[in-house]
Amino acid sequence: MPTSAQDLSNVTCPFCGLACDDLMLENSASGLSVTKNGCAIATTSFRALGTREALKAAPRLAGRASTLDHAIAAAARILSDAKAPLIAGFGTDVGGARATLALADRIGAVVDHMNMPAKLRNLLTLQNGGWITTTLAEVKNRADFILFIGDGVVQRFPRFLERVVWPKDAMFVDPASARKIVFLGAVENLSVTSSRPITRLHCENSALPRIVPALRALVNGQPLEATQFAPSDRQCLQELAGQMRQARYGVIVWVAPDFDFPHGELTIQTIAEMIKDLNRTTRFAGLPLGGSDGDFSANGTQTWQTGFPMRSRYAKNGLAYDPYRHGSDALIAANEIDALLWISSFNGGRTPPHADVPRIVLGTPNMTFESEPDVFIPIATPGIHHAGHFIRADKVVVMRLNQLVENNLPSVAEIAHRILTAMQTR
Repeated sequence: MPTSAQDLSNVTCPFCGLACDDLMLENSASGLSVTKNGCAIATTSFRALGTREALKAAPRLAGRASTLDHAIAAAARILSDAKAPLIAGFGTDVGGARATLALADRIGAVVDHMNMPAKLRNLLTLQNGGWITTTLAEVKNRADFILFIGDGVVQRFPRFLERVVWPKDAMFVDPASARKIVFLGAVENLSVTSSRPITRLHCENSALPRIVPALRALVNGQPLEATQFAPSDRQCLQELAGQMRQARYGVIVWVAPDFDFPHGELTIQTIAEMIKDLNRTTRFAGLPLGGSDGDFSANGTQTWQTGFPMRSRYAKNGLAYDPYRHGSDALIAANEIDALLWISSFNGGRTPPHADVPRIVLGTPNMTFESEPDVFIPIATPGIHHAGHFIRADKVVVMRLNQLVENNLPSVAEIAHRILTAMQTR
């Protein structure tokens, strides 16, 4: 840590998929603190992971302090002996993902991400019928109508409204006067929009499987049965459908965790099909936001290297993709794994699930456990402790992450490479 405070400018934040690159931080003797342009997620995360104590964290074996060499040797023994290992969590950057996948190929592991239960809803929609999506820059500079479906965007991506919906400037539209904003969901905390013209159509997320198909029917000029909705609700949806048809460049924004109900992917698929319907007469696109905990970085790396998404098993005769059987919870519940490697380099609160198998955890230095894993190695966070690359929420930009503090914490890539080396010398 520096003896005097240092100001850091244009810092890229890796703690949500927006990867905002305009943060101002101070690096002082007490650690990192956000001084400008930080949301609650960024402020909390930089403070927690940039402290002096975090940099002193040491590996542990079954809760007892160990050296890094001994911890790597123990991890190599567990993975060498495993016949059906699982690599999960998978919260890392592009470099960490590449090294982890090389390890997975060596040990024949299933690879899953902690966010996959929600991410799978979007993935199944894309696989089944495709979709029309756009980018953050296109929304910022061109959209004249934005519909938010669900209530999670403001909580999970706090600066989306500030940076994309109502930026200080845009190229082809005046966000302050020419942009219509509608929230369809149970959004309560919209204090940041108190002076902005918005429309709120309140509904619980559990009602979306009924409301979204109705909205699609109205967009296509189909009538609704009188018993399905109250007259006032029908009128609101009718007006919304009309506004969507009249948009010159409309966008629907959603986050997959909001669709946490049975067959949530079907509601997302209805959104995707409604966007296709609208493109017959106007221009419309979707923006499924994600990327937190490095899930786009991990899945993007897996896909470009293998052609398959996560929840694939590395087998001798090639990869086997199964979005259901290869989910972490399903494999653990069925006792189909004999070792677990859990990776979480961005969020100390994302701890591994309970499993009656040897557990290796590569986690942030502040991570705590109800029951200690067999091996715990504190690792560096990309964008704080080491440089790296991070795939942004719209998946068209790879953001550069810079090292902010001097430290001796190993990266996920370094640990994966060292485990591989240790396995080869056994």
